[in-house]
Amino acid sequence: MLPEFYQFQHPTKMIYGEGLASDFSHELESLNAKKYFMVSDQVINDLGLLDEIKKGMEQGGCTITGLFLDVPQDASIEAVEAISRQAVASGAQGLIAVGGGSVIDAAKAANFTFSHGGDLIEDYSGAGTLTEPLKPFVVIPTTAGTGSECTLVAVIYDVENKMKMVFSDGYLLPDIAVLDPIMTKSLPPKLTASTGMDVLTHAVESYVGVDTSPHSEALAVAAIELVFNNLVQATENGADLEARGAMLIAANMAGTSFSHSMVGCVHSMAHATGAVSRVPHGVANGILLSHGMEFNFDDCKEKFARLAYFMGEDVSGLSVDDGAKKAIKAVQNLHKRLNALGAIPINLREAGVLEESLEAIAQKAEEDGSTIYNIREVTAENILVHLKNAY
Repeated sequence: MLPEFYQFQHPTKMIYGEGLASDFSHELESLNAKKYFMVSDQVINDLGLLDEIKKGMEQGGCTITGLFLDVPQDASIEAVEAISRQAVASGAQGLIAVGGGSVIDAAKAANFTFSHGGDLIEDYSGAGTLTEPLKPFVVIPTTAGTGSECTLVAVIYDVENKMKMVFSDGYLLPDIAVLDPIMTKSLPPKLTASTGMDVLTHAVESYVGVDTSPHSEALAVAAIELVFNNLVQATENGADLEARGAMLIAANMAGTSFSHSMVGCVHSMAHATGAVSRVPHGVANGILLSHGMEFNFDDCKEKFARLAYFMGEDVSGLSVDDGAKKAIKAVQNLHKRLNALGAIPINLREAGVLEESLEAIAQKAEEDGSTIYNIREVTAENILVHLKNAY
């Protein structure tokens, strides 16, 4: 059944190719900026991944005015404010982020005050606070996970209140996303697996969300098929650039999908688990995805049954219920394969969550903004059952 109304817009220009990160300066000509402040992290810098990017940009006539490398595991308010201050002081005309979801989200959020001044929390919290574009923003992802290079969302951790804040605005979308599988080649198995499960969660949740559309669904199922065909290979053999490239594209497709149809209860639980127990986002999503699917089973089983095919399952002749259960089982089996490789915890206990924290996680999950887009109402009481099952 078609929705009565939906809209789809994707202004970010995506370019894909091996080695492209060191030779894309010609793509910047349309942005009318020559001076860029770079945001990354110490690990990426130590790996030497920034050197070729800088060299290529400088050969193309651009200048890197400064470098920020202190983005924590979860992008914090303090890091965002520091990036903005330093970028302004450096005389930059735009931002370039090289890293995973935290780095990209930190740079995204910094672009609010870098471009228009003001206070991050007081002036830009929530959704749709901007009335005009931000300064040029280029992203080179080094993980295949969040898809943040093509989403209108930035998730920032409030350390003081132990909660994740979601900023959402169409103007947050980067201008250019450079997808280069070589940039993900050195990603260790654990991060490959956890970020890959993040991709899968984005795709599944966007496929069944309340704001889903034919456009977002098409991208979601394509991403799901790529994940099931390539995530284990990329985890086992990081040098497999075809698998790495497929996961980058999957992350981008899933990110584009959920930018339009959003995510639901799995993300609300994962955000809460990360805030309360400091579990990395992809790890939490990987553990919680099948449990979120079970939570939504009665409202989403027809769609889950359709997804089973893209997960490589034969559902011919099965009832809707049995087909949907096959999809959930496929997610569980993929998660188990990654766990067997030593790449990802199998449950919340293994991830370091204390059992006495589950009620606090459930309460924060109910309060999380992602619940708005879940097809079934999320309350602390009804989601706690599934958190306990995930423990």
